[in-house]
Amino acid sequence: MTTLFYSHPDCIAHAEPPGHPEQAARLRAVEAALAQSRLDRRDAPLADGQSVLRCHPRTYLERVAATVPREGWAMLDGDTYLAPGSVAAALRGVGAACAAVDAVLAGAAANAFIATRPPGHHAETDRAMGFCLFGTVAIAAKHALDHHGLGRVAVLDFDVHHGNGTQDLLWDEARAMFVSSHEMPLYPGTGSPGERGAYGQIVNLPLRGGSGRAAMRAAWEPALDRLAEFRPELILVSAGFDAHEEDPLASLEWETADFVWLTEAICDLADGTCGGRVVSALEGGYDLAALGESVAAHVEVLERRGR
Repeated sequence: MTTLFYSHPDCIAHAEPPGHPEQAARLRAVEAALAQSRLDRRDAPLADGQSVLRCHPRTYLERVAATVPREGWAMLDGDTYLAPGSVAAALRGVGAACAAVDAVLAGAAANAFIATRPPGHHAETDRAMGFCLFGTVAIAAKHALDHHGLGRVAVLDFDVHHGNGTQDLLWDEARAMFVSSHEMPLYPGTGSPGERGAYGQIVNLPLRGGSGRAAMRAAWEPALDRLAEFRPELILVSAGFDAHEEDPLASLEWETADFVWLTEAICDLADGTCGGRVVSALEGGYDLAALGESVAAHVEVLERRGR
């Protein structure tokens, strides 16, 4: 089997104002980096409203839909914009995440990578923020739990910014363990170790700016041990690559090899607990060359480990 790859042209059509870091060029850089990869390429399906309602109230969906402009941009918060194609793009991300969960749980592949935009891990229950409209990975976790009847799902987030939205959406979900490493202090200002969730199932791993590889591994190794004790039946990954040393929005100073190490460790965990089942979704990463290189390295590990 090979790794499933989900994307869609609608995610290129999601337009941001000039100079905004979350540009369509990010997805083009990912696609170029993976052009020679032997992936099972699939169009990201359009999620229906019911999928989104697993995590967001209908009033929020209606408010987002009512804000979409006929042309140009509308602001949902200080850095989150809507253009005419933005909701369709976000629904492609949710649809891809749920379809990847379906396929991996059905045994069509051991793992999958989702390259869509906008990202999702900052979207809270009724609030868009941090470039994100819907909590893509949290919705996929709820889909695995409620639609497929899994008893334990893990969500791992190594984006440089704390996954506050995922934390909010899974705060009361005892069946989902959420682990996030992130630079602190940094946007969005959440993610302290004291934020543990309603059932102690949330693990935050704040890292100092400039702390690099050693601090990352020292934080993740015990967290991975705890995840092994949790014994997830599926692992979902919020794969942000903005911790890279070349990224302009943060300063953790990871190298591409660090994403390889962490991806290998996640695959080791998956092999030991859930038959290698991993679904990874793109979040941040804003230096185009570093993003392409890091995604290619991440996906190469998934491909090799999924065979």
